Amino acid sequence: MGRSKPELGGMAAGSGRLCPRAPWRGSVLLLDPTTVDTAPVIGSLADLEPITVVAVDDTPWEPLWNHLMRTYHYLGHKKMPGCQMKQMALCGNRPLVLAAWRAAALKLEARDAFIGWTPEQRKQFLPQVASNCRLLVLPWVKVPNLASYALARFIEALKRDWPAKYGRPLLLLETYVDPRYFTGTVYRAANWIFLGQTRGFTKRGRGYLYHGHPKEVYVYPLEPDFRNIIGCQRRPPRPPHRRHLTTNGGRATVVLPSTDFSPAVVKEAGVTEEDLEFLAEELVRFRDSFRAAFNRPAQRDHALVYLKGLMSDLEAKSVEPIALRYLGRRRVRRLQSFLKDSPWNEGKLLDLYQARLHGHLRHERAVLTVDSSEFPKKGKESVGVARQYCGRLGKVENCQSGVFVGYSSPKGYGLVSCRLYMPERWFTPEYAERRQKCGVPEGLTFQTKAEIALELLRQVRASGRFPARFVACDAAFGRDPAFRDAVATEGYWYLARVPSDTLVFTEPPRLEVPPYRGRGCPPCKARPSPPPRTVAEVAADPGTPWCLMTLAEGAKGPIVAEVARLRVIESRGGLPAQEVWLIIRRDPDGNHQYWLSNAPPEAPFREMACATTLRWPIEQSFQEGKSELGMDHYELRSWRGWHRHMLFVFLAMLFLLEVRLALAKKGALPHD
Repeated sequence: MGRSKPELGGMAAGSGRLCPRAPWRGSVLLLDPTTVDTAPVIGSLADLEPITVVAVDDTPWEPLWNHLMRTYHYLGHKKMPGCQMKQMALCGNRPLVLAAWRAAALKLEARDAFIGWTPEQRKQFLPQVASNCRLLVLPWVKVPNLASYALARFIEALKRDWPAKYGRPLLLLETYVDPRYFTGTVYRAANWIFLGQTRGFTKRGRGYLYHGHPKEVYVYPLEPDFRNIIGCQRRPPRPPHRRHLTTNGGRATVVLPSTDFSPAVVKEAGVTEEDLEFLAEELVRFRDSFRAAFNRPAQRDHALVYLKGLMSDLEAKSVEPIALRYLGRRRVRRLQSFLKDSPWNEGKLLDLYQARLHGHLRHERAVLTVDSSEFPKKGKESVGVARQYCGRLGKVENCQSGVFVGYSSPKGYGLVSCRLYMPERWFTPEYAERRQKCGVPEGLTFQTKAEIALELLRQVRASGRFPARFVACDAAFGRDPAFRDAVATEGYWYLARVPSDTLVFTEPPRLEVPPYRGRGCPPCKARPSPPPRTVAEVAADPGTPWCLMTLAEGAKGPIVAEVARLRVIESRGGLPAQEVWLIIRRDPDGNHQYWLSNAPPEAPFREMACATTLRWPIEQSFQEGKSELGMDHYELRSWRGWHRHMLFVFLAMLFLLEVRLALAKKGALPHD
């Protein structure tokens, strides 16, 4: 009494009320997706009665079902292979709730343990299990309890319609709920049983790939005695795979789950389910190869924890969240101390890292790369922080900046060394107390980024581990003639990217004093004739010789570009300087890149052109480090803490490189 009817659209023409007849008779206009009524449906469940549930496969309703599911379900809709059934709950002629069922997953650990069947029994009875792969309440339908009520009605109809279509009765239903978006309330309210989570894999061809987003598993037995029908009994689920490390006293100090690697970290490597089982153990063996850098077992444990944390699925990969996940709240300070001031030898660790990296990447056509990278920071207490240009943001902002040296070869790429850039103001008396708090070395003096890069290159050259003919750099370093000259002095051929307004002479100029024009002081300084031209003008000259070349094999196919190479004379201060190569690369999108090189005249054209593709890997390293490995997530204020954090990011990159190389070479990780 007194209950108002819900607001419903989509009434049959001329009827003045919802039509309860068989929904596809005389309703063709209602099935046109362009005429879907999206007026709100508001009310109680009782107001909607009677609700009709129909199977829409091979009926005039199926195109509308496809359109609604494709448009409004967050996963969309594609054609489903194998056994399937589509259902729709209607109030008269108006759709309210949609559902889809398909053949069950071939393997599902939580479900298989719940059922308790053997592989042979699973093969025999799997066709009698169906999966609810879609459930959609249309977004304009706001009726409490409708979803769980409709789900129960769908199941009731499924028990009747599935055997009629496929000839075998159903024993069990399953479904998956993504906890990132839903809580599973509808299934719990409809008496489905929660079993646990998937392990974060998806079927890909004949194997499984890790995507890193486990889903909750629910089942609904249609036959209470399904185990007697199958001839099995429930078995306990297998415990999650973990790697335990023990100290000398035998007490477990670290617990590393093997299934919490970041999806982005392992996606490109194509890590399979079997590989992921052993990935944590491979990480332990990888860490053990650096044990000489640590003095105590606890330090080695902390090194493993921090490495794993950087590669985990944590959103914030700083010390505190990493420690909370793997060590517990009481040990947060211990991990902080490990990075800040624990007495282990980071110099030894860097040496071991470089030796291992060189073993993988050493190549005669390798290129050393130099670049800087910025890390936006709030506050003023972190070491080296200042308002300075931040390449990541494209403007002057509060940030830290580091100078990095990378190594790129046909075998892969990696970061070799780095140092934090300290702005000049940090060496003023006003910053003395702050330098002391941050642990800045006493003898450190101000150096420009170019000077830091040169010192790092000298250290790399002295190690003898990273042979390279070219040193490649971006325009931030390439526009500095002093830096280019210093690189040449170190024995390298520089390949320096320069801005489009860089001036060069395309032919030897004559130095002449311009004639006096009758006004002012007579000119006394010689000027070049003809005057220099910008490299952009050289590129636009119709006489510039272009050559179409395949420069490298990229992840998305061959890298093809037009390349021109000319001997030019540098213009410094408006006067001719030394003769160098000008390389101009015109990519298919019309973008131009300009490079200067001190390579000798007989240097091979193709080698120089291909070397231009080996500068981008250092930028790729920054991108991977910041997006996947927490390179910019640190919350460490000290000089030592910053450099130790970067060193562990290097180690994480090396570990992933070794995984990729192992998979590419053998098709699997080298399991013991």
